[in-house]
Amino acid sequence: MLNLKPLAVGVVIAAASQSLAAPPKQLGKPEGKLNIIAWPGYIERGETDKKYDWVTQFEKDSGCKVNVKTAATSDEMVSLMNQGGYDLVTASGDASLRLVMGKKVQEINTDLIPSWKSVDERLKNAAWHTVDGKHYGVPYQWGPNVLMYNTNIFKTAPTSWSVIFEPQNLPDGKPNKGRVQAYDGPIYVADAALYLSKKQPELGIKDPYELNEKQYAEVLKLLRQQKQLAHRYWHDATVQMNDFKNEGVAVSSSWGYMVNALKAEKQPISSTIPSEGSTGWADTTMMHASAQNPVCAYKWMEWSLNKNLQSALAEWFGSNPVVPDACKTPAPGGSDFCKTNGFDRFEQVHFWKTPVAKCASQGTCVPYSKWTQDFIAVMGGR
Repeated sequence: MLNLKPLAVGVVIAAASQSLAAPPKQLGKPEGKLNIIAWPGYIERGETDKKYDWVTQFEKDSGCKVNVKTAATSDEMVSLMNQGGYDLVTASGDASLRLVMGKKVQEINTDLIPSWKSVDERLKNAAWHTVDGKHYGVPYQWGPNVLMYNTNIFKTAPTSWSVIFEPQNLPDGKPNKGRVQAYDGPIYVADAALYLSKKQPELGIKDPYELNEKQYAEVLKLLRQQKQLAHRYWHDATVQMNDFKNEGVAVSSSWGYMVNALKAEKQPISSTIPSEGSTGWADTTMMHASAQNPVCAYKWMEWSLNKNLQSALAEWFGSNPVVPDACKTPAPGGSDFCKTNGFDRFEQVHFWKTPVAKCASQGTCVPYSKWTQDFIAVMGGR
C-alpha cells in the first residue's frame, strides 16, 4: 500500500538539499521560453489530435515558448537532468528522490502557485516530492501499470500477471513464449516482486520496493524465467503498439496511453489490473536547480493544475488527474476517464519509489544500484 511518510533516506536527502538556494518569493518577467523533459504524450499541442492541445493557449497567455524533450524511462530522465539545460521534468517516483539527493531539482514556493490548493490531498505531501515539509515539485498525473491484452486471444480479461511471468498456453492454445513483453527499466523488478508477494506469501514481501537478499534472489529467478518468454523489453510506446499490431504480441505490462491509442485505431485491445494489484506511477513536475527560465517554469506549474488541462490529459494519456475537480470537467472525447482509469483505486496502487539500502519495512534492503546492475544482466540473458 501507499506510504506517504518520508522514506528512510529523508535525512540524507535533507542534508544534500541544504546548500540549494531558497525558492523565490515573487516572480518577475517571463523569460520567453521553457524547456521540459516529459513522458511521451504528456505535453500535447494538438499535433497528433487537434482536440488535445494544452500548450498553445499557455504560450499565448504566458509568452513562454514550450520546447519538449521526451524520455522513455526514469533513468533517461535522470541522465538528461544531470546533463542540464532543462527547466522542468515530469519525474516519476523512482526518479524524483534521486534528483533531490543529487541536488538537481530545487524546492518550490507553493505560494507562487495559486492552484496548489486544488491538488488532491492524497498527493500534496507525497513522499516522492516532499522532504522535511519542503516541496520539490507539483503533482502532474498518476496511474497504474496495466496488463494490456489482445481481445481476439483473450475473450475475457486475464486475472493474473502469471500470463507474462510463467510459461503457459494462452486461451488460443498456443504458448505464451515470444508473445509477451516486459518493461525495459530496473523499476520493473517491483512488478515481479508484487506478483511473488501473492504467489509465494511465505517469502514475506510486504513492499515490492523493499526486498531483502532472500526475497530479491527469488524475484531475480522469476525475471530470468520471464526472459525466456519475452518477445521484447519495451520502453518506446510507439514500438510496443506496433508490436501488438504487427508482431503477434498478445499480452504485456503497459500504460493507459498505449491502450487508448490502440483502441482509437480500432485495434482489438483492452487492459486490466489483475488480482495481485499493480505497480504504478505518480508523476511530479520538478524544477531544475539551475533552471534558466524559472518564471516560465512557475507559470507552467500553475497552468498544469487547471482542471481543463488535467481532464484532457487524463483522457488522452489514460491516467488520473491530480486535481479532483477535473473528474467533473468534460474532456474532449467525452469519456468517463476517472472511472475508466481507476481514480478510486488509488490505495491499491504500489507507486514507484526509489529502492534504498535502509528501508522502513525490514531495516536493510537491496538498493536501486543493485536493481539496475542485475536487471541489465537479466535482459542480457545472464
